[in-house]
Amino acid sequence: MGEAIGALLPLAVGVALSPVPIIAVILMLGTPRAGTTGTSFAAGWMFGLSAVAAVIALAASGADDPDSGPSTAVGIVKLALGVVFLALAIVQWRKRPAPGEAPEMPRWMQSIDRLTPLRAAGFGALLSGANPKNLALTVAAAASVAEGGLGGGRTVAALAIFVIVGSLTVLGPVTLYLVAPTSAAAKLEAVKQFLSAHNATIMMVVLVILAAKLIGDGIGGLSG
Repeated sequence: MGEAIGALLPLAVGVALSPVPIIAVILMLGTPRAGTTGTSFAAGWMFGLSAVAAVIALAASGADDPDSGPSTAVGIVKLALGVVFLALAIVQWRKRPAPGEAPEMPRWMQSIDRLTPLRAAGFGALLSGANPKNLALTVAAAASVAEGGLGGGRTVAALAIFVIVGSLTVLGPVTLYLVAPTSAAAKLEAVKQFLSAHNATIMMVVLVILAAKLIGDGIGGLSG
């Protein structure tokens, strides 16, 4: 169990370190319906991540024989995802704004103040479950759990830890706002400005680290 969680944690941190959803939830916390939309977004985020993790874990459940050793298929999946992440890191580096150039953010952010709680929840689920990076990391996480052969209860517990850790950076701003809404405003604005300015660089670093881990795990699985 401990080995499986150790393998999941870097992947969950990779999900959590996504500047766009953090910026999105901070923007929601600056709207008139901050409490309801922010909370709904966080709930939707966790639901989307949980749903994808559950589906992939069920699909990979045939590979959970604890006596089978590292699966060749799991090693290939991790190696392939690592190569994809490395390519995405190069794309992110090339997309970074030039010195003095304002970073380009998604157009949908301009309409965040018009989101209802229900739409905020759906938006959170979409950003977590349908995001290509998160989807790839969830596939890798489910593959790690399947490789460990934990069984039903421990698999659920391990994936629950993955979802919670992957949601910390979305839950954090919401919790801060709910606990201290007045003092949270300036802190969250500073975080938003930093992430907006360094989005491409942050994503590039995260992707390189994840690529190195997945490629290493993949090579280890294929040679095991």
